[in-house]
Amino acid sequence: MNAPPDYDVAIVGFGPSGAVAAALLGQAGLRTLVIDRTDEVYPKPRAIALDHEIMRIFQNLGLAETIAPFCEPFTPSEYYGVDGQLIKRLATVEPPYPLGHTPSMVFTQPPVEAALRAHVRALPNADVKLGLRFTGLEQDDAGVTLYLEDAGGQRSSVRARYAIGCDGASSAVREALGIALEDLQFDEPWLVVDVQVNEQGLAKLPATSVQFCEPGRPCTYVIGPGNHRRWEISLLPGEDPAYMATEEGAWSVLRRWIGPDDATLWRQASYRFHALVAKEWRNGRVFIAGDAAHQQPPFLGQGMCQGVRDVANLPWKLRAVLGGEAGAHLSDSLLDTYAAERREHVRQLTTRIKDIGAVICERDAGKARARDAALLDAAGGQVKTQARQDIIPPLSTGFLDMNGCEGVGKLFPQPRVHGPAGPALLDDIAGAGWRIVTDLPIDRLPAALLPVAAGLGMLVSLPPGEGGFASGPHRMQSGEADGVVAGWLARHGVRAAVVRPDHYVYGVAADGGSLLALVENLKQRLP
Repeated sequence: MNAPPDYDVAIVGFGPSGAVAAALLGQAGLRTLVIDRTDEVYPKPRAIALDHEIMRIFQNLGLAETIAPFCEPFTPSEYYGVDGQLIKRLATVEPPYPLGHTPSMVFTQPPVEAALRAHVRALPNADVKLGLRFTGLEQDDAGVTLYLEDAGGQRSSVRARYAIGCDGASSAVREALGIALEDLQFDEPWLVVDVQVNEQGLAKLPATSVQFCEPGRPCTYVIGPGNHRRWEISLLPGEDPAYMATEEGAWSVLRRWIGPDDATLWRQASYRFHALVAKEWRNGRVFIAGDAAHQQPPFLGQGMCQGVRDVANLPWKLRAVLGGEAGAHLSDSLLDTYAAERREHVRQLTTRIKDIGAVICERDAGKARARDAALLDAAGGQVKTQARQDIIPPLSTGFLDMNGCEGVGKLFPQPRVHGPAGPALLDDIAGAGWRIVTDLPIDRLPAALLPVAAGLGMLVSLPPGEGGFASGPHRMQSGEADGVVAGWLARHGVRAAVVRPDHYVYGVAADGGSLLALVENLKQRLP
């Protein structure tokens, strides 16, 4: 007979995705274990970009103020064509920011990852065990057994009701499950170089991030926090990736911009940029997330964001299943939506990133000139700025009440509201569980909605023109400072939205009666 589980959820991998998963699960009150074969945070940068959706998750963990000093706004990205002309421009949306944070940011990974790890270690129901290598697993009806080995070869095992593999691109968990990767047809050798630039060097460099869409050698220049600058430089046929990742090789291509007197190399590594998506994201009681489930070219800076979206999608579903009394069929149905939602979202976004890569990576000079002309012609001869966040798709399938309604599957905004102690972001008052948000005053809602809403989460009323704050059990009424929610509801022609714990819109309603029906239906679908 199998031993009872030691944990509700065990996580393999303590990188950013694994750490966020452990933090969210621990915050949800689930007994959580996270293991990793390495003892320390990798001291050099790998991910460099995050966005407002991810910062909102950090906010929900109480870490936004801790992480903010290591972040800066992402500068606009300007695309230059064959003859050095501007052909495309990406930037951020103008304030008021829809999610309450700067929409696109650059950050320094090691201290952010360290802050995430410290947060997990401080959670009373989360255990961290480092220096352990995952070697295999077995599943049964009650849980999953993970087999582990330490640096000295000592073997052990641990049982959990569910497990998540967040163990990177060469995931041992994915391999143990026999999950194959689907190739979305992008495979290019690139060199990534991170540099700490001095004042002399900074004076030589562009004032904004740049995509050099040059057939001879496409490359990307990213302005990181402080004096951190990153180049992503395509490798040419015949170039040795190992040599190009040496200091000599890196300087041989950086000399176009700067030399050793201008900067210090921080990290240089050769990669093959891939577009890969796992064919399965769940096998029984085991899930995969982050780089274990997908890899994409870095042209939109979404690699780490994708992994954090994965692990924000799953904990609230696991909590609902582990805390519910419904049968296995309903529980499995909810958990299956993780794979359905995240796989399709990743496929759509990766396809859009590939399209950006196609603009950058065209090697034929004639085709590149035609590309430049087509982009300028489509823009009417004058390049218009596109918001980076407009490229990211909504959810299009899964645990949603679609019914053809506009707005379902999109991220719901986070306004600044009039809180009990002054202006505040909505999540800091209403929490990050299920929320019902409406511009109708509470006294105009059906009386039957209040007890039903209380059994789901928080009812938030933000009537236009409201200036005060009032609250009761599982409900609040306030005014918003910038009209962010009012604008969202008006654009989608609705009066209310039911918002999931991961901030995606489950469903929308045109009036109080349809809102009541929507919430009653939702409660029937939850375990």
